Amino acid sequence: MQKNKPGAGAQKTNSGERLDIHNSSVPVLCQNCEARHRGICGVLEDDELIELGKHSRQISRKAGDKLINDADPIESYASVMRGVIKLSKVLEDGRQQVVGLQFAPDFLGRLYAKESNLNADAASDVELCRMPKKVVENLVAKNPALERRLLDQTLRELDEAREWMLTLGRKTATEKVASFLYLIATHKDPDHSDKSISFDLPLTRSDIADFLGLTIETVSRQFTKLRTSGVIKIQNHRHISVPDIDRLLASCGYTYR
Repeated sequence: MQKNKPGAGAQKTNSGERLDIHNSSVPVLCQNCEARHRGICGVLEDDELIELGKHSRQISRKAGDKLINDADPIESYASVMRGVIKLSKVLEDGRQQVVGLQFAPDFLGRLYAKESNLNADAASDVELCRMPKKVVENLVAKNPALERRLLDQTLRELDEAREWMLTLGRKTATEKVASFLYLIATHKDPDHSDKSISFDLPLTRSDIADFLGLTIETVSRQFTKLRTSGVIKIQNHRHISVPDIDRLLASCGYTYR
């Protein structure tokens, strides 16, 4: 986890003693938040964090719960503290396309928009820190570092969307499924340095098929192919082990990290 720095929840006393989230004036709401330093709150001054904490509340939702409906008025935003959120669009005839995934510590919501332009559902059990729209937008107007952090997330999501256009438009079925697994693996723990990694799939086979533009049967065949070739191991249908992340990356169509 990133260390606190003065002005972002960490201070020093006159004697040089370091004050961090466990012994400073940081709100109780924030003290056990493992996502705080990597999320938007990591760039807030202490007084800003205290003010935001007065208006925020932590909520938990089960996998499958609806978080946001398309065209809902936006009255609040949220930081993802734990779990995975599925973003989707639905056509009038009921066809669904999964258009993105969000992980801790992503910011959930379209800044300054009056209404949502997509659906958001809990892909796994999730914990969110919900913040009033007006409070967040006032902080953004006053704090250039917060504006920059939100811009960085927006640009990262744009880069990922462009990468996903390549995946959907040019990659084989095996490369698509491998790219999905690589996406989950690299977001599970961004600081993970070992070659091997394990994680639970946040989406059902049906949702994965929607995300990749494949049929459920094709997705299942590609999982079997990757397992047979030793790129992944599957336990209990949804738990995935990747012995060598570079082999998984090569299965995505790339040979470098």
